[in-house]
Amino acid sequence: MRRTMLAVTAALLASAPIAAQTIQTAPTDRVIDQGTNHSEVMRIAQYLTDVIGARLTNSPGIRKAEDWTQAKFREWGLVGVHKEGFEFGRGWSNEKLAVRMVAPRPLQLIAAPLPWTPGTNGAVTGEVVLAPLADEAAFAQYKGKLKGKLVLLTEPKEIEEATEAPFRRWSVEEMAKRDFYDLPNGAGERPFNPARLTFAAKRDAFLKAEGAIGYAIMSSRNGKLVHGQNSQFQVGQSGTLPGIEIAAEDYRRLARLAKMGAKPTLEIDAVNRFDDSDTKAYNILADIPGTDPKAGYVMAGAHYDSWAMGDGAADNAAGSAMVMEAARIIKASGIKTRRAIRFALWAGEEQGLLGSMAYVENHIARRPVDSSATGTVRYMTWSRAFPITPGPDHGKLAAYFNLDNGSGKIRGIYAQGNTAVMPIFEQWFTPFHSMGATMVSARRTGSTDHVFFDAVGVPAFQFIQDPLDYGSMVHHTDVDTFDHLKADDMRQGATILAAFLINAANSDQPLPRAPLATAPTPADQFYNFPESAH
Repeated sequence: MRRTMLAVTAALLASAPIAAQTIQTAPTDRVIDQGTNHSEVMRIAQYLTDVIGARLTNSPGIRKAEDWTQAKFREWGLVGVHKEGFEFGRGWSNEKLAVRMVAPRPLQLIAAPLPWTPGTNGAVTGEVVLAPLADEAAFAQYKGKLKGKLVLLTEPKEIEEATEAPFRRWSVEEMAKRDFYDLPNGAGERPFNPARLTFAAKRDAFLKAEGAIGYAIMSSRNGKLVHGQNSQFQVGQSGTLPGIEIAAEDYRRLARLAKMGAKPTLEIDAVNRFDDSDTKAYNILADIPGTDPKAGYVMAGAHYDSWAMGDGAADNAAGSAMVMEAARIIKASGIKTRRAIRFALWAGEEQGLLGSMAYVENHIARRPVDSSATGTVRYMTWSRAFPITPGPDHGKLAAYFNLDNGSGKIRGIYAQGNTAVMPIFEQWFTPFHSMGATMVSARRTGSTDHVFFDAVGVPAFQFIQDPLDYGSMVHHTDVDTFDHLKADDMRQGATILAAFLINAANSDQPLPRAPLATAPTPADQFYNFPESAH
């Protein structure tokens, strides 16, 4: 029996050498081999985090990342590697922050500097006063009471009970809940009031005029986590007083002591540096050419900037490393594609997707936004402006794929309401079902760098990823370090991204497009008949 089976097997192999060879050299298998057996994704992530560290836009950290990422793309053989600038604002960095309570007892506190605020010019000491300045009307209540004080601006809330595990992977039931279609009703987004963005500057001016020596806000998370976020990055808009964020538990203690009359006193020593030598931020771009120069290109992107605390690992060295690794995989596998493939690392994402917005405006399409609008104001008003005027690359860019939800395993993709693309993506996911990637959701998702591509009619998508501890612990916090990245998940993610890019670049037809957006018509209103029809 054994001899007969061996003979049959030998005959089958001899009669089908071409079929066997075809299976072994299929592009997906070559991509998987490169993405698993020869992966570089964690080495890329480690350099961005352990070596370079935090990459606040226009900081020394991101300037180092600009040079290093370009060098890696060139090392792998990509072409057209360059950085593309857009107006951003001030450079800023923190070299030292020490915060301790000196009365009623000595105690070291956990705190973060607020970016784009000045240092203390040596250690300063002052009594803490709780003054929740929520709006301009509150200024009168504290006038004449803040001289020489360190002002607590946040009214502390009670600790909320934890209802979910801090580390999660999507269950089958939870994944099912992510597949739904938001039916547009023409209502548009919530009205935007630019005046609220100027309040921070008015509050800062009030505190300085009153003689305060600094201010503090409370961390929005418990567990001694701090963030260090601020939006005063534009030239002429930075704060004039030292600002810090204090861990929630430490902050509540200070507030309680202040309320009971114990006169808590803090010593703060902050060394912060501004750099106005180059107010432009830079996106990094690199290409793998296609075989048909007239076929256009597909694109993958992730933002490589971070906030000032932690090392910006899950947000978003993880996505940046997977995008870079996808480029390496495709080049190393030797797979040729009809369309070119462009890789982008975006700056200024944390301040309002500003890098990807600049790329869209320069290459894809423009909208009639007030030319004086910058920063957050531009972000909030851009998608509301009509009409859309297509740019030189609007018809050339066939697809854009984004990664920006931490290092979790890819479980699917959001189709952004583009129902025609769903069966295509379902087919592309088939080889990766056993790796956990199965869902194509009609749902729209926002807040990542695909948003402005999608808003001007380019097929643009964000992958669905396991949450891990992204939202619960690491997102924008001081513990966003390499330790929280999952190597197996990132190898899977980079491999799937590379496969999707190859499929999109080699497809006979570009991915289906949704209609170019026009100003929406409100649907949930009664029709007003003209007087003559009554």
